[in-house]
Amino acid sequence: MIDITAISSNLDQREDGVWVARHQRDVSYPVEGNEACFAVEEESFWFCHRNNVITQLVGRFSPSTVFFDIGGGNGCVSNALQSAGIDAVLLEPGPTGAHNAKKRGVRTVIQSTLEDAGFARQSIPSAGLFDVLEHIHNDTDFLRLVYDCLQPNGTLYVNVPAFQFLWSRDDVHAGHFRRYTTNSLSSLLIRCGFNVTYCSYMFSFLVPPILLFRSIPSWLGFRKSLSKAATKKEHAGGTGFVHYVVQRLVSSELNRVKKGKSIRCGSSCIAVATKMA
Repeated sequence: MIDITAISSNLDQREDGVWVARHQRDVSYPVEGNEACFAVEEESFWFCHRNNVITQLVGRFSPSTVFFDIGGGNGCVSNALQSAGIDAVLLEPGPTGAHNAKKRGVRTVIQSTLEDAGFARQSIPSAGLFDVLEHIHNDTDFLRLVYDCLQPNGTLYVNVPAFQFLWSRDDVHAGHFRRYTTNSLSSLLIRCGFNVTYCSYMFSFLVPPILLFRSIPSWLGFRKSLSKAATKKEHAGGTGFVHYVVQRLVSSELNRVKKGKSIRCGSSCIAVATKMA
């Protein structure tokens, strides 16, 4: 476990064990976003598959380093990595997310943005940005900040939504600025000084339903905000035969990741990059 006081001079630890920055800035994320995710994460095929892919990649590329889950929400990824034996630190600016993560059992929780945490240069061994970069207006400057915080040869994991043609009212509601492709994400990482070691799409089977039921209705002005019940139903991944098919599809994708193979299309991108020494 890393000594937080050794790498930051701007964090204080509360009685509940959560580290808090002395000053906080605003972020492009809905206030109710963490609660909405917390309601579905445990039973969601989407969060489960993302966790499995991330855990597989971290276990392959940087299993023995302390992992900083930057903008990690309710600690869904941090908890999965911790359960896999990886020492995870959650960095989350939202008080609700930080509280939920602590309640979930994440051992080290920091309630702060990366900018406000005041980490020393080259102090973080490895880090993840999971569905974070699309919320940041200037993604280039933010990645350069992450680069400065990473140790030489440190590893960065990035997961973002894919394809601008899949843009919908859901992206607007979530506070997204953009969607990516594997090429645009790789190019961005390279421009910021990283060497991309793996890049792939995920959720290949979700492209048609997102296009048909989110994107096109949004273009035509028909897309309505989903209720909590509808969101929970979506994340359940169906029942009966549909559920069986979804499980087979996510299993197939995970097997490709385990073999180091990429997936040619999907509603999300995931990349692993190394800070060049």
